[in-house]
Amino acid sequence: MTDAIIAFRGLGLAYERDGTRNVILSNLDLTVMRGEFVVIVGESGVGKSTLLRVLIGLAAPSTGTVELSVRPGCRTPMALVFQDARLLPWRRVVDNVAFGLEGGGLSRAERRAKAAAMLKRVGLADLGRRWPHQLSGGQRQRVAIARALAVDPEVLLMDEPFSALDSFTREGLQDEVQRIQAETGKTVLFVTHDIDEAVTLADRVVVLAGKPGRVAAEVRIDLARPRRRRDGALLEAARLLRAELSRDSAEL
Repeated sequence: MTDAIIAFRGLGLAYERDGTRNVILSNLDLTVMRGEFVVIVGESGVGKSTLLRVLIGLAAPSTGTVELSVRPGCRTPMALVFQDARLLPWRRVVDNVAFGLEGGGLSRAERRAKAAAMLKRVGLADLGRRWPHQLSGGQRQRVAIARALAVDPEVLLMDEPFSALDSFTREGLQDEVQRIQAETGKTVLFVTHDIDEAVTLADRVVVLAGKPGRVAAEVRIDLARPRRRRDGALLEAARLLRAELSRDSAEL
């Protein structure tokens, strides 16, 4: 991690509703380094998901700048994985994964071959011919991750992707995402409200707090990988992060 790939400078976002101005983010500064796994945490409504939507262009900032430094020739700077998989029910699994490759000059066979390779990467090599309704919730999220990886983004954005899953499936997918990030070297910006998930995944945890939201703290998680959830050092990191969240919420 030697150079910055994302930089928010003085970012602010506000909107008008029923004659009232609502300020979601204000004067937010944040830099993400290339290849870094950054997790954003904070209370509901503080602007965690909004930050991702600004980055990918789904929301326009009111003030400040967003800088993205991608490598020359990059066709897809970012891909976003949502809380729900958002698969197309009329397409088989392999064709859902290949969806983002359409219009990119690849033949149907090439698109399907790349989609099949991504399904193998997320552990679903044998399920490409199934329909979305034939999959479990965890399998559908794996397909969503495969679809995002298929377009080979420099930055993988993940907006609470495991929050609707049971704890066993959730932990399995956390391990999967760590493995994929280690294999690909992708930059990951991951939003969650779960402190244990944050310290399990992150190189660095960014705490958003306040109304409007801003960066209240940054906590580096300097623990070896793969991480064991019951490890004393990981539990202590979670305790310290909870204390930081409580302190920042009280001060803002």
